[in-house]
Amino acid sequence: MTKTGVMICGHGSRSTDAVTQFAALKEKLTERFPEYPVEYGFLEFATPIIREGLDKLCDQGVDHILAVPGMLFAAGHVKNDIASVLNQYASERNDIDLKIEFARALDIDPKMLYAAEGRIADAEASAETQIAREDTLLMVVGRGTSDPDANSNINKICRMLWEGMGYGWGEVCYSGVTFPLVAPGLEHAAKLGYKRIIVFPYFLFTGILVERIYSITDEIAAQFPQIEFLKAGYLNDHKGVIDTFEERVRGIISGDNLMNCLLCKYREQIIGFEAHQGLPQESHHHHVEGIGTGEAHTHDHDHTHDHGHAPHPHADHPHGPGKRNPAAAE
Repeated sequence: MTKTGVMICGHGSRSTDAVTQFAALKEKLTERFPEYPVEYGFLEFATPIIREGLDKLCDQGVDHILAVPGMLFAAGHVKNDIASVLNQYASERNDIDLKIEFARALDIDPKMLYAAEGRIADAEASAETQIAREDTLLMVVGRGTSDPDANSNINKICRMLWEGMGYGWGEVCYSGVTFPLVAPGLEHAAKLGYKRIIVFPYFLFTGILVERIYSITDEIAAQFPQIEFLKAGYLNDHKGVIDTFEERVRGIISGDNLMNCLLCKYREQIIGFEAHQGLPQESHHHHVEGIGTGEAHTHDHDHTHDHGHAPHPHADHPHGPGKRNPAAAE
């Protein structure tokens, strides 16, 4: 008799707070799936690693795993790294007849957009001043990847929030890998003449990158004292986020778990990324798998290399990590 379980596959972080917040996601989904055991694991840095979470499910007699990526978009980590770990694990478990099915990423979803709206509105409500939205610029900050399809999703999200919430203007920047980075993005935005700039990190949880985004915002705000800068909260455990996770897991059962591959650089030739088509599906995170967070993180690893992934074709763009902030190349 088949026993089904749910596996949440996260990226992992050097931030203890980020790992704690991700672990809380397990409790939220356990409430949504009382009929299934739920476990989680990380691709890099944090523990438990994905294999350990899978082991816990199998130890409970699970032989059908519904795996969901705990990431926003289907970039390289979802398309290659996590998929490779899951495939390898299934092939190595010769002791049981194991079936692992993979959900699609959270992607652009109305529930996610309402969660984003909630975080941005909270930032406005906490401000001491009253500034009209038409006098406000919304800056949406994405993670940044070497996958142009995932990067373009941030632009669409920005447009839908900007237009839907009625802001005067909207801009996009990224925390690393691609361009523009946060600093040049905010410097450009500050020249457009708006009274307020709301910086919204479109991230699931806190971590080194979110902290860096807020720190850079403070630095740019000091350069433009005539503009009010508000730092909106990241998505975290907003109900809309949990609802989307639940929907993705249930989508595996109903067959709604296919990724949109029309603009996938690994399947199609995409402008500037032609050399990435047909790259092998493999994980490049073995050297940072489970090495620890916070004080436990003693490995001398600054995350500035690319884990063996194909590099971004414009890594040396004037507003990119190679020029403005090499540490943001992660």
